[in-house]
Amino acid sequence: MQNQVLTPHVYWAQRHREVYLRVELSDVQHPDISITENVLHFKAHGHGAKGDNVYEFHLEFLEPVKPQLTHKLTQRQVNITVQKKENHWWERLTKQEKRPLFLAPDFDRWLDESDAEMELKAKEEERINKIRMESRVPNDSFANLKRGYLFMYNLVQFLGFSWIFVNMTVRLFILGKDSFYDTFHTMADMMYFCQMLAIVEIINALLRVTRSPVIPTLIQFFGRNIILFVIIGSLEEMQSKAVVFFIFYLWSTIEIFRYPFYMLACIDIEWKLLTWIRYSIWIPCYPLGCLAEAVSVIQSIPLFSETGKFSFTLPYPLNITVKFSFFLQIYLIIIFLGLFVNFHHLYKQRRRRYGPKKRKTN
Repeated sequence: MQNQVLTPHVYWAQRHREVYLRVELSDVQHPDISITENVLHFKAHGHGAKGDNVYEFHLEFLEPVKPQLTHKLTQRQVNITVQKKENHWWERLTKQEKRPLFLAPDFDRWLDESDAEMELKAKEEERINKIRMESRVPNDSFANLKRGYLFMYNLVQFLGFSWIFVNMTVRLFILGKDSFYDTFHTMADMMYFCQMLAIVEIINALLRVTRSPVIPTLIQFFGRNIILFVIIGSLEEMQSKAVVFFIFYLWSTIEIFRYPFYMLACIDIEWKLLTWIRYSIWIPCYPLGCLAEAVSVIQSIPLFSETGKFSFTLPYPLNITVKFSFFLQIYLIIIFLGLFVNFHHLYKQRRRRYGPKKRKTN
């Protein structure tokens, strides 16, 4: 028995530049679709409302269209896109005023004229913004110079902190607890170098060479250097304290993973294990580091009080001596406020990388 020729269900929508047709036919293999004399001809074998049959239809468009069309086959339907010759809104799809029975609006894609204009403007703005962004991209020579500069900076810092970490670890295994008490005298020069060099990170953040936020970068730089140069470096009594070992060890533990992560990012290389460690090791190390810094401040307060170092007297008529230990007590509060700010920043970074992905709603 010869298959009966039937008309499929067709749904349509439009934009200012295009007409969209959705033909409800499944399992279509090789449809015959063409436009001649402004009439779209469709014929295909597939499974539609009347079962497995040959389906066809013809549509004469209201206004001229381009003869070239595109179509896409899916398991359930055939999607056709037709380009208008003139970019404007049609009052209806077909030349005949009465709508064919098989034709209906595609409410999944339907927009009225004002909404379509807004969509068109949004796409145009997106295109313009893309062009502007591309025009702001520096040329290859500058980008390569920037990458090379950042790579070398991170490499130097990685080597410096690795030297500290390895030496402290070896000394710990050989000398045991005795290595706690001469950490400063053996590691101070390299730590001074690395921490002073870190000012480059503030400059990079201010000049937008990197995307690092300025405030957390400032907090870490000044926080560490106050501990290193003022609390430990200026008091010989503090330099033989065991807390110095824990401060230096925790700082270097974080940095031997952070700097190689950024170094490899400069050459578009990512090691998943290194990435995970970089976004995770701060969870135990950062609070412990802040705790060790707070202990060093507490231990230094009586020493500054006894020696009167950095204390000063207000001029007449006040004649009040302001002890530096008073500022250290305030600084203890600042340490934990800085811990909160940087912890929040690091948590957001980790959540962006490993947090749950938002699902798109249709």
